[in-house]
Amino acid sequence: MGDSPIPCYFHSDQLDFKPRYEWAFGEKIVHPETTARADGILAALEARPERYEIRAPGKLPLTALRRLHNYNLLTLYNTACQLPQGHTFYPSVFLRDRTARVDPTNIMHAGHFCFDSGTPLNRQTLNAATWSAACAISAAETVRRGANLAFALSRPPGHHATKDLFGGYCYFNNTALAARRLRKQGRVAVLDIDFHHGNGTQSIFWRDGRVLTISVHGDPREFFPFFVGFPAETGGGPGAGFNLNLPLPAKTDGKEYVRTLEQHVIPAIELFDPVSLVVAAGVDTYERDPIGDFALTTDDLRTIGEIIGRLKLPTATIMEGGYYTPHIGRNVDALLEGLREGQGEGLPAGAKSARP
Repeated sequence: MGDSPIPCYFHSDQLDFKPRYEWAFGEKIVHPETTARADGILAALEARPERYEIRAPGKLPLTALRRLHNYNLLTLYNTACQLPQGHTFYPSVFLRDRTARVDPTNIMHAGHFCFDSGTPLNRQTLNAATWSAACAISAAETVRRGANLAFALSRPPGHHATKDLFGGYCYFNNTALAARRLRKQGRVAVLDIDFHHGNGTQSIFWRDGRVLTISVHGDPREFFPFFVGFPAETGGGPGAGFNLNLPLPAKTDGKEYVRTLEQHVIPAIELFDPVSLVVAAGVDTYERDPIGDFALTTDDLRTIGEIIGRLKLPTATIMEGGYYTPHIGRNVDALLEGLREGQGEGLPAGAKSARP
């Protein structure tokens, strides 16, 4: 990589989607997934042009989304595009009746395709989410073509979205889209370091032995998404044994997090021997995050990046959570800086060779 800047993908249309509030445990609260998140990260990246190069992603054809997500889900998002300007719809009825006749052209049926009440729909949702997904695919494609490291400032995030459902502020699974693009070369490891379990990514690759999915997250007995993210979930069919969940208790500090990486995560990835790596880069593990409950510092995030970088794998880094906006830029910068430092001056010879 030398001294060349890290390619970073973002499109201004991602800022047009502005959820104002969400319902959390019966309370109406200011929505954490604000445009200030992206603004803070952009400011940090733009302040260091010698290190980061901001690029616009390529336009994403709908066929790329249809390969991963259910057609009815895409239809629902198109339905939301017809909502009146300034109107936001919050799913609040979640009927799970198989005899029900579901109509994705009826916005009142949105609850059939959603698993929480904090992920709203409006006229801007589809466009912003599509550009967010485009950033992830562009970053993956850049890595596939030879870059050691690329970053997607994907906002809204994506790792909670499954093939059929949206939720957790996520509409398209950006991390999974990146992994599928890189899978064309050979096996891919996905490492999710967001505070919350990447349930959508786990679901999508549950039966895929070509993708190793690892998630280090807050204990789902206490934290979203509650129903999944436990160690016993290890994959199914051809994917059996290729899903690793490492839940950690509240207030986990940097020392314990690093121990988990070094004792469990890194050996698992090395044993899998992938061609490339996708990092679902949530920084809501930060000690001041209003949604997460770990105790990591900015320096811890840099160390975590460095440890992951030492794998010497071509790496697409996809933005996920992180909601303490005053420090989000410096935290993302620290993580990317660590990844680059860990990778060093380049990858070992043969790192790009495809494996079955």
